[in-house]
Amino acid sequence: MSGNGKTTQGNSDTAEPDTAPSDTTHRAAGAPPQYFVQQERIYPKRVWGKYRKLKWVAMIVTLGIYYLTPFLRWDRGPHAPDQAVLIDLQNTRAYWFWIEIWPQEVYIIAGILILAAVALFFATSLFGRVWCGYFCPQTVWTDLFIWVERIVQGDRNARKKLHEAPWSFEKLWKLALTHSIWLIIAWCTAGSFVLYFNDAPTLVHSFFTFDVSPTVLAFIAGLTFSTYLMAGFAREQVCTYMCPYARFQSAMFDRDTLIIGYDEQRGEPRGKHKKGESWDGRGDCIDCTACVQVCPMGIDIRNGLQMECIACGLCVDACNDVMDKVGLPQGLIRYDTINRIEAAPGTPEKEAPFQFIRPRTIYYAVILAIVGGTMLGALILRKPLELHVLRDRTPLFVQLSSGDIRNGYVVKILNKTHQHRTYALSVEGLENPSIEVKAAGGAESGSLYVPADSVGTYHVFVSAPVVPDAPRSISLILTDSHTGASDKTSSTFISRREQ
Repeated sequence: MSGNGKTTQGNSDTAEPDTAPSDTTHRAAGAPPQYFVQQERIYPKRVWGKYRKLKWVAMIVTLGIYYLTPFLRWDRGPHAPDQAVLIDLQNTRAYWFWIEIWPQEVYIIAGILILAAVALFFATSLFGRVWCGYFCPQTVWTDLFIWVERIVQGDRNARKKLHEAPWSFEKLWKLALTHSIWLIIAWCTAGSFVLYFNDAPTLVHSFFTFDVSPTVLAFIAGLTFSTYLMAGFAREQVCTYMCPYARFQSAMFDRDTLIIGYDEQRGEPRGKHKKGESWDGRGDCIDCTACVQVCPMGIDIRNGLQMECIACGLCVDACNDVMDKVGLPQGLIRYDTINRIEAAPGTPEKEAPFQFIRPRTIYYAVILAIVGGTMLGALILRKPLELHVLRDRTPLFVQLSSGDIRNGYVVKILNKTHQHRTYALSVEGLENPSIEVKAAGGAESGSLYVPADSVGTYHVFVSAPVVPDAPRSISLILTDSHTGASDKTSSTFISRREQ
């Protein structure tokens, strides 16, 4: 994959290929050579077509999900939050509709991340960088910011002219309005992100009553600035230099992956064309650079597939529009595979259908099935309670006046239900054991109370006659007095010191 297709945009609608400066370019005699040039600002031109419509739909849907999801409610009972999607940092819980994740279940988070990564690789192997072109947050918010910029300042030529013009009242108010709207969008974006970590209606009400904590305000300020910077200024540089996906995307590509491609056999030799001129001895590309002018990454797709290409399809819309105007078939630039694009006209390879089932896609599908099945099984078999036992180390044991030996244990009970529960604790592996529970207000082994969606901690003493073998393995069993659900964990019982 080539990364040499970056283009610069001057004062006209045509964009010339960017060339590396030589020792004799852009410098006076005797001046040191220029090895770096300033990043050229890109002004994408407005285009309308099938893929631009798809991008609008994707942007509206994704932004709608992002901004509205914190306000969705999900009834979990009176003892749990009713926000459908919530990351409760204070109580160390994460809620996603009917799924609740505890800190001990970090493997679920790991599984979700693995599933998302493999799904991205699978989609990339089939359709190229569709995630980057349509659903990536950087792409979505950049599209939104460019749309605001176009509404206030005009289309490509008007924005370039305004940017290069000297300061005036018109330039001042247009830039001020543009950046003000950008900041409002960035603030809404940051505020919505914070809502995922707090009860949304409560936090919104706190804003109107000026009762927001400094921590929340600091997070909103930082996220507002980062959104404003990334979508308003960094834009394509984030995709090219900051995002690692652009660097290793080619590892998921093969010659049957759908990409944005230029049909060089059909388009070359390119050249300007006037109405009424013959097309004999020349290609269909009229070198109008419309594909370059609409590209949000500022590349020339005619130079081949490049690292910067995000497969948004806007160049396809622009080229198809030009082909319609000159009376030629669409598809000079199109979504296609390398095998089909490079095949000679009229050959079976040129018309071969897109291959969904390939060794690469089978590998990813199998991994997706395994990880997805494992995650589904983990959620279905997830226990409503967990018992964790930590044995006292000081002292190892105590011999009572009756001659019995007593060991101490810290018992933690995880009640993962949304109702208050009472549990019974029993011991296996000892003859005639007795259990004593130390807790505020007193408690018995048959009535260990744990509130809904919380952890109960008890100090438990287990006593039994001296056993011949020490230490002895024992099992502590916790049983839900209401449902009968139980959990079991192993520990040791020590009755004498090792010789």
